[in-house]
Amino acid sequence: MRRFSAFAIAREALRHHEGWGRTWAKRPPKARYDVIIVGAGGHGLATAYYLGRNFGITNVAILEKGWLGGGNTGRNTTIIRSNYLQDPSAAIYEKSRDLYETLSQDLNYNIMFSPRGVIMLAQTHHEVRGYKRTAHANSLQGVSTEWIEPDRVKELCPIMNIDGPRYPVLGGLWQARGGTARHDAVAWGLARACTDMGMDIIQKCEVTGIDRDGGRVTGVQTTQGPIACDKLGVVVAGHSGVLAQMAGFRLPLESVALQALVSEPIKPCMDVVVMANTVHGYMSQSDKGEMVIGGGTDGFNNYTQRGSFQHIEETLRALTETFPMISRLKMLRQWGGIVDVTGDRSPILSKTPVDGMFINCGWGTGGFKAIPGSGWGMAELIARGHSPLTEAFGLDRFREGRFIDESVAAGVAH
Repeated sequence: MRRFSAFAIAREALRHHEGWGRTWAKRPPKARYDVIIVGAGGHGLATAYYLGRNFGITNVAILEKGWLGGGNTGRNTTIIRSNYLQDPSAAIYEKSRDLYETLSQDLNYNIMFSPRGVIMLAQTHHEVRGYKRTAHANSLQGVSTEWIEPDRVKELCPIMNIDGPRYPVLGGLWQARGGTARHDAVAWGLARACTDMGMDIIQKCEVTGIDRDGGRVTGVQTTQGPIACDKLGVVVAGHSGVLAQMAGFRLPLESVALQALVSEPIKPCMDVVVMANTVHGYMSQSDKGEMVIGGGTDGFNNYTQRGSFQHIEETLRALTETFPMISRLKMLRQWGGIVDVTGDRSPILSKTPVDGMFINCGWGTGGFKAIPGSGWGMAELIARGHSPLTEAFGLDRFREGRFIDESVAAGVAH
């Protein structure tokens, strides 16, 4: 695989950029693999990447029913943070945030990581108490966050109105090393690295059945024919329940749409990420100048990837009080993604009742920020059968009542 460098860019400029080659290879599926990963989104690609990088397992296929990165990875609002309350959550999200800082160098691909900082606004006294508690917990966990007062919030984001009559800003939880990254670039960089290790990325290949011999997985049935494997990882976000049903078990989650939108591009006016969980709205400004705006999940189960007028109205009605300037902007585009939400608002990274089959799901609205950490832990779980990062997120916690309650830190995943 051609390495990117200043010299390579100069050389290709002289020959009209005709020598770059494909970013990832297009190959037909083989009859058998050591590991099959279902889902070529960020989490699936990261799992495959760390299987190869950390454990030398490269006879891997990543199957995708659509196109690479065309699910939630290409439909999120790119926020990266690790200011979660519970210890297991803080550990995996902080691992992920830390990996994001050097991911461009590791992949030799610019993922446009921008550690611009994330503010979670406290607009009720209940949130003030909750975020101060989280700041203390983060201090014990080694996660760098701090409670800041309203004047500091205004200093960090001057376009904000902190004196709104319904939603005044009482302070915020500030993580200076949080930020954003380019979601498509994360998927493309991981895919490029997987191809470079000899893995097969097979698009337009939908899994239609899961083969078992007794209680052990032996392969999958796909629209491109049967493929055998020793181990199977399922990383398909909102469709996790569908794949689990094929294997003969159920998952404790529900799938709902999460919607977002962007405005027309404007001059730079906001260099931090702001989350306002009281009103279920959050906003940042992209490198192209668009205001990237997201809100809460739909209140009913569905598999739609469309937006709705109701969402625009509900999200922007409250945000315009805190950010009056957005009332003058035109919406450029809107979309939806299918997220899977568990009862405790924490993910599932676990073995399953089928031997040799592993599942990664239940991230709700927090999937993008967790991609490298999730892949690291899931790869270790598949390769070794155990990972300290994933131990607390097993399926058995729902049977045993060991919930990881992140309903506050997850914010909009209510």
